[in-house]
Formats: sequence, structure tokens, C-alpha cells
Amino acid sequence: MAKPLTDQDRRKQISVRGLAGVENVADLKTNFNRHLHFTLVKDRNVATKRDYYFALANTVRDHLVGRWIRTQQHYYEKDPKRVYYLSLEFYMGRTLQNTMVNLALENACDEATYQLGLDMEELQDIEEDLLIACFLDSMASLGLAAYGYGIRYEFGIFNQKIVSGWQVEEADDWLRYGNPWEKARPEYMRPVHFYGRVEHTADGVKWVDTQVVLALPYDTPVPGYRNNIVNTMRLWSAKAPCDFNLKDFNVGGYIQAVLDRNLAENISRVLYPNDNFFEGKELRLKQEYFVVAATLQDIIRRFKASKFGSTEFVRVLFSLHVQVAIQLNDTHPALAIPELMRLLVDIEKVPWEKAWDIVIRTCAYTNHTVLPEALERWPVDLFQNLLPRHLEIIYEINRRHLERISKLYPGDTDRISRMSLIEEGDVKKINMAHLCIVGSHAVNGVARIHSDIIKNTVFKDFYEVDPEKFQNKTNGITPRRWLVMCNPGLAEVIAEKIGEDYIRDLDQLKKLLEFVNDDAFIRDVAKIKQENKMKFAAHLEAHYKVKINPSSMFDVQVKRIHEYKRQLLNCLHIITLYNRIKNEPNKPWTPRTIMIGGKAAPGYHTAKMIIKLITSIGDIVNNDPVVGDRLKVIFLENYRVTLAEKIIPAADLSEQISTAGTEASGTGNMKFMLNGALTIGTMDGANVEMAEEAGEENLFIFGMRVHDVEALDKKGYDAVSYYNRVPELKQAVDQIAGGFFSPSQPGLFKDLVNMLMHHDRFKVFADYEDYIRCQERVSALYKNPKEWTKMVIHNIAGCGKFSSDRTISEYAREIWGMEPSLEKIAAPDDPPSRTADELESCHCS
Repeated sequence: MAKPLTDQDRRKQISVRGLAGVENVADLKTNFNRHLHFTLVKDRNVATKRDYYFALANTVRDHLVGRWIRTQQHYYEKDPKRVYYLSLEFYMGRTLQNTMVNLALENACDEATYQLGLDMEELQDIEEDLLIACFLDSMASLGLAAYGYGIRYEFGIFNQKIVSGWQVEEADDWLRYGNPWEKARPEYMRPVHFYGRVEHTADGVKWVDTQVVLALPYDTPVPGYRNNIVNTMRLWSAKAPCDFNLKDFNVGGYIQAVLDRNLAENISRVLYPNDNFFEGKELRLKQEYFVVAATLQDIIRRFKASKFGSTEFVRVLFSLHVQVAIQLNDTHPALAIPELMRLLVDIEKVPWEKAWDIVIRTCAYTNHTVLPEALERWPVDLFQNLLPRHLEIIYEINRRHLERISKLYPGDTDRISRMSLIEEGDVKKINMAHLCIVGSHAVNGVARIHSDIIKNTVFKDFYEVDPEKFQNKTNGITPRRWLVMCNPGLAEVIAEKIGEDYIRDLDQLKKLLEFVNDDAFIRDVAKIKQENKMKFAAHLEAHYKVKINPSSMFDVQVKRIHEYKRQLLNCLHIITLYNRIKNEPNKPWTPRTIMIGGKAAPGYHTAKMIIKLITSIGDIVNNDPVVGDRLKVIFLENYRVTLAEKIIPAADLSEQISTAGTEASGTGNMKFMLNGALTIGTMDGANVEMAEEAGEENLFIFGMRVHDVEALDKKGYDAVSYYNRVPELKQAVDQIAGGFFSPSQPGLFKDLVNMLMHHDRFKVFADYEDYIRCQERVSALYKNPKEWTKMVIHNIAGCGKFSSDRTISEYAREIWGMEPSLEKIAAPDDPPSRTADELESCHCS
């Protein structure tokens, strides 16, 4: 079997990552040592690997700073329209390698660290999973004046440990060692108000007696791909104001006054896990308003400071949408709509009608889910207490909205009730998705099938009223991180055939179809996959103490653990395969290593039980001598971006098996496809478009379509009938229920089985038979490596549509009214050296 290339071998190859800057290796070494000595105050005698990582990160950051400043100067001078992307969470990932790739520094840094006697991969592994996002990468790469806004959480979702098969959560302290990429900007700190009461006076409406929390911004550079553009992601950290309660202080309450500061600062303490189940927690609402209030103040400050702006804000305000686009990523930043209204009406004294026109023209909303339980509905009483003025504004928005609907549909009280922003019931609630739709000029889903579902079912009433608002923007991924960075071997093989321009124009991958029957190219693609598999097998053995067969099919399902993702369907296939091998041990079975990974939200009992079932099945299967290496089941502990960057290039089969009509889009499916894994999946989310682009014959599609699911809902889904009719399904379910996989606790999984038999909204049993048949086709094809790899090439060639560059170009042209550009700006001195006058003129805010 071919031995994987070493890092030193890779260094000697011509890489699509570029050799630019190799002549600066000596400078990089000098700057590395300078940071080690003067930034970290260490020498080589006492420095740790973490010190070396920080020295390298600061060295690379030096090459960003000049570009960062020059980009902001460029935006100030040209005053382009700016887009503000508001999100409560950005997908996590490491920054160092991505930055080196985008600046064409990776080979030079690799060589410099090698000459210093250090290992680049070891240094990269030191870095925490911090914040990055495909969309921000593409915005910078396309030359858009864009800003990402969110919260600077101290703790991530959590670190997952598997103890005796159960998920255990441990704190994920992102900031314990500091973050070399961020820069605090205390000069732009903004006050955010909570609680209080509303006064209606002759001079207007005032929100008084509020509690104030300060929002301290931290900026992280986001470099474009080799165009010298560096945009900004600004994350807010909550700080208590400096003034203490003097009354408490004077009576000896100083200590308590200081301790109470923590209550304010809890707002940015921890990232809420996204488990597709809405929980109306006051802290979450505080987080949502905190990021919105701070961000809108910042947007208005920057708008006022524009070179072509005016100190008399109202005079130029009516053209705000010409210079500003605000994208609401899901409903979490929905409060931007009433908050912008408050700023315009209460603070800037803009008439309501004009203010509302400005808000609608400025804001746009991306929907990410069709699951009813995931849509945000906040209790009115909570709003009344926490944000009383915003509740008044939402009621007024709703009054005017329903007045319009009544004129369009006189007497249709049911429609009026369905379309109201306020849902009546035992507890009055505000429907945040409705608020987003009413207050935005564009509403989009993230895959064509998802957008169709939104228009035809979830928001049908709104679509009938304003069809021109609704659009589709199919998700995408950045090829820089998800191919060039994580799979350089495959990136090089592709570049050798079609050149390197595909990295900025992924549609060029279609050229690979010319080589689908090229034996040499087929061998090269297969060889890279095998090398990636061997590398991941070594990683598993080193970090998980698990030994797997790298010649087996790597069958991978990695995503959040949730009923609609249907990890339970995967479990039923594993059990069925296990039973078949046990029944016919001498049959030439296709060996499989089935890997499942993902986190369950801490309060999601069913998801935690699914993890326990997976690990329990693994305990039985992996220790059965009859089965041997023909079937292994691995639960990948603590699945996160950095593990994804290792497993995705190594995967043979990608499991995308959600119930049709439940997955908005998915991006994992695209990442696997781009890295040469074949997809087994339902016609759900972006799978539909993937099948169109690569050819449905080049994916393993099974199961019900959306119309089949709808028909089954009308007929009534009867899981028991499938159980009684399909012997292998019955056997698998009985084994789970009877304790075969939990011999010490026979009744452990009775709740899971009861759910599958009587309360399964996601219809696992209905797709079981077709899924098993489809898996048989997968096993058969895997025995023919050449035909398998030809199908892989078809898939890679069909990935062009799924670049986030294409997605962002569509957002820019069709929602934000901006034109992407592939032009570069002038490169600064690197590292930058500027005069005092030049620095004085910097506008890097």
C-alpha cells in the first residue's frame, strides 16, 4: 500500500498554495524570533509549543495589518456601499492556516518553521477553534466592503467527552490563552440599555431608568484570497459600566456592587447551543438585543463619519439603504428591525412612515429552518420587562401590518390571525420570523427546495401578499478552507489538470469531466484519497486509541445529533449489516468503518440517548470476533471544525439522510462532495441541487420525496405496520428494545424504541427498506475502485455551484445592490512601515 507523503515531501512539490514569499523566509524567521522575545518575553530555552504558535501567529498577523489598514482607507476614500452581516454565531475554525493560504504565505512559513526546527502541524494544532465563516471569506475575496457582527463569547458550545458511552459536557474556554488575531477597540465602546420604562412626552418618546451594559468591540481581520483585501469581523464583549451604585457603596455594599457586575458581563459569557429547539431564556434575548443595539449604533456612527456623509444625520438618512445593507442571519438578530425604528423615530425624530421605509429597504432576512419548534417566539411579558419600548414598536408595526392585510383580504379573520406578529394563546408571544418578513425587503431560504417550502407552506400567507420579497440563495462553502487548506493533495492534483484559477472560480471544476476516463487522473485521485484515509486512521489511533482498517470504506455521518438528521436510520443499517455478517460470515462483505460524530444539546434527552445507542452498538460490533475488520463503528468524540478538516478529506461515503423537507440546506454535504466522498442521501436540502449538478446517477439517492412525506402525513404514518412487515427491521428494533446492545441495562433504550414506534415525526421506518437497498448498491460499487473513482470525479466536477463565492455574488447583486469585484487593491509594505502622518489618516474603524 502506498505510503503517504511526508510534510517534507509536500514542501518540495509545486503547490497550488503558492510559492510567493519564499524569498522572505529569512525575514519570517527574524520576525518570529522578534515576537518570541519582545511580544512573548521568552527565549528558546524556556518557550513552550504554545509560545511558538503565538510567535508564528503574530508573525503572520504582521502581514495582515498593512493590508487591513489599507483596505479600510480604501473604503473610506471610495465610500462604497457596506454590507453588515449579523449573526449570533459564526462557524468555528482556526485562523492561522487559512490566513497563510489566503496571503500565499504557507510554503514560506512552512520552510521558516522547518529551518527553526519546529513542526508546522504541531503549531497549528495548538490553536483553539475560534471564529471564522465561509461567507466572510467570500465577501473579502470578492472585494465587498463587508463586516461580520456577533458576540465575543468566552466559552464555546462545550467540549464533548464520551464517558461510558454517554455525552458529558466540559467547558470550552476559547479565551483562556488569549487570541492573537483580535484587537480590542475600546474607543468604539457603546452603551446598551435594558429594562426601565417608557415615557410619552410632548418632546417625543423616551426610554428611561434603564440598566446599562457596555459593548466593547474586538476586531478580527478576515483576509480575501490573494487580493490584499482584509475585512473586519467585529465581536462585542459585555462589560459593566464603571459607576457603582453609590447608595450600596455608602452603606458598605461595595463588594456586592462589584460582584453584581458579573451579571451584566454574563451576556457574552457563553454560546447557546443550536439544537433546533427554541428556548425562551431571558439571557438569550439579552444576547440578541445586545449584539443588535451595539451593531446599529456602530453602523450609524460609521455612516455619519463617511467621507461623503453629513454631520446632519437626518439630511442624508433617507438614502441609508443606498449605503448600508443589513443581513439578518436567521431570526436571532430580528430585533434589528424595532431597534432601527427606535433609533430613527425616538432619537433622530424621523416620521414613522419614512423610518419604516428606511428599515425595510435596509434589512434582509435569511431563514434557516422549517421546523416549527425552532422558530423563535418570545413571550410578550418578557419583552415588557426587558425591552418595553421595543414591545410598543412591535405592536405598532403589527397594527399597521394587519391594517394592510385587512384591506387586502377583508373579513378573512383566519388569515389575519395567522399573519399577526403577535400570537394569541395562554401566553402571548411575538413571532420573530413574521417580524423579519414584514420588516425586510428580501426573504431567502438557503436551498431551492427549502425556499419552495417556505413559499408554499411555512410562510405561504406572506408569499401570497409579497411574492417579490421571496428569493433563494443556495448555501456554499469556501474552497480555500474546504479544499486548498484541508486537502492540499487533491487541490494539487486538480491544479495539475486544469490550473489554479478554479480556487477563485469553482465553476472551472467542470473541466475535470474531460478527464473522467483518464486512467492516470483516476489513479491520482484514488491515491490522494487513500493517503488521506491512512493519515486519518493514524490520527484516530494516536488521539482516540482506536485502530481501524484504512482499506475499508469510510462511511461518515457527522453533524449535530438530532432526530431529523436521522442518526437512528444509520443505526438500523449498522445493526442490519451486523446481523447479515453474523448470518453469513463467509460471504465476501465490503468492509466498512462507520463513523458518526456530533454534539447533542445539553438539554436534549433524546439526542443524548441516540449517542448512547451508537456507542453501545459499537461496543457489541467492534468486539465480535466473527465480524472482525469487516464492520467497525466509531463515535467521533467532540466533533468540531478542526476534526472536520481531517475526516472530510478521508471520507468515502457521506451520509445526508434527513427526512425530505426538514433540512434547510446543509453545508457538510458540499464539503464531502468537494473532497471526493460520494453521497448517500434523501432529496432534501442542497442534496437536490447536488444531484442536478453531478447527475443523480452519481449520487446514491433513496427514500421519500417531499410530496411523498406530505402524502404520508395526510394518510397517517403507521410505524408499527413497517415493523410488522419488514423482518430485518423488526429484528433490529427488537434487539434494541430487548437489551441486546445494553445487556447490563435491558430497558435502557425503551424510550427510543417507543418514540420510533409511536411518536416519530421524521418517519425513520418509512425509508428503511429503500435505504438498505441503496446501501447494497454502495457496497457493490465500492468493490470496483475505478468506477467508484470515476463517480467521485463527476461529483468534484459538479461542485462549482456550491462555492460561497457564488452564493455571496448572488446576495450582493440581488439583495444588497452591490457588485462583486475580483480586482486587487495595492499591496502595502509587508510588514507595514508607516509614517506618523499616514497613521494619522487611517480610517480602520
